[in-house]
Amino acid sequence: MAIVTISRGSYSKGKEIAEKVAQVLGYECVSRDILLEASEEFNIPEIKLVRALHDAPSVLERFTFGKEKYVAFIEEAFLKHMQKDNIVYHGLAGHFFLRNVSHALKVRILSDMEDRIRLEMEREKISKEEAQHVLKKDDYERHKWAMALYGVDTADPFQYDLVLHIGRITVSDAVDIICHAARLPHFQTTAESKRILDNIILASQAKVEIAKEWPAVTVCAENGVIFVDTKCRMQQEQEVISKIESAAKNVPGVKEVRVSTHPIY
Repeated sequence: MAIVTISRGSYSKGKEIAEKVAQVLGYECVSRDILLEASEEFNIPEIKLVRALHDAPSVLERFTFGKEKYVAFIEEAFLKHMQKDNIVYHGLAGHFFLRNVSHALKVRILSDMEDRIRLEMEREKISKEEAQHVLKKDDYERHKWAMALYGVDTADPFQYDLVLHIGRITVSDAVDIICHAARLPHFQTTAESKRILDNIILASQAKVEIAKEWPAVTVCAENGVIFVDTKCRMQQEQEVISKIESAAKNVPGVKEVRVSTHPIY
């Protein structure tokens, strides 16, 4: 059993590859439907969740609750799916959320810009120059988003277990390679890798509740203990700690909450 995440740019054949990998392995394939679930669960317009994943943070700051809440909602919805195992996810951010989970095979799909431009032109009925502008802007926004929220470069090959270049190899070749890798012993679920994923999921659930009161937090979990790191003004410290503890304790499975604050001067 494994999880496969496929990161790709627009018109890079990533969606097609993900669907074929899921079919061969007999796994569930998910992407945009995670946004729909988060939108319904938290009563947030889907367009805001889409922008939270695809727009630069400067755009997100115009929303009432800010980017931290939206990303927390998406992460929590995403991780609910990953807990089921035997799943292929294609889209942005999946490998970030599962970066410490050993049974998650993280794949990056690359495609020649000329091929991407051609597909954009065909689908949108636009000129070559317009298609090139749209794709370059999209790539830049995705890169900026990842750097701002996680401090990682989506183009960095060390973020992935596999980087495949469509054009040098075919879609069928890519599917075969990914399926072979997903069956390797290293990417099978173990008791330890499941424990790590369970901790990540509990932390994400706590972060969603905390973000409703105090969004600028870092949260992790270890066997029911929630560790929260945040910044606040010294005169706010006790109020902030109380809000965080109260919110986190609403989450089933949370046994203890430990909050670390750093002063804002």
